[in-house]
Amino acid sequence: MRTELTEVLWLDEHHDLSLTRLAELSGLSEAELRELTDYGVLPPADPDALQLSFHSDCIVIARTACRLRDELELDVHGLALILSLLDRVHDLEAQLNAVRAQQPQSVSNF
Repeated sequence: MRTELTEVLWLDEHHDLSLTRLAELSGLSEAELRELTDYGVLPPADPDALQLSFHSDCIVIARTACRLRDELELDVHGLALILSLLDRVHDLEAQLNAVRAQQPQSVSNF
């Protein structure tokens, strides 16, 4: 039996990552991450800072981008478009779930 070791990173909102560290964890290059930041799909922790850093939840976005890049052979512009559409879909699903939660539930008779 072979045991595979993997790295585990606890994601919390108070942990920021440097551009270099995010590149290591995501599989994207620093240049790709900068472009995704320029397109607005990968928000920096502090847009006014001299050095880019990201909240740890950006790892999910960056890894999704890497997977899409590899599986669909997309350039960064295509990645930005798909990531923004996925973000919009998640927002719409959340709004729909909120509306459904406000509607009274019908009780079915057995």
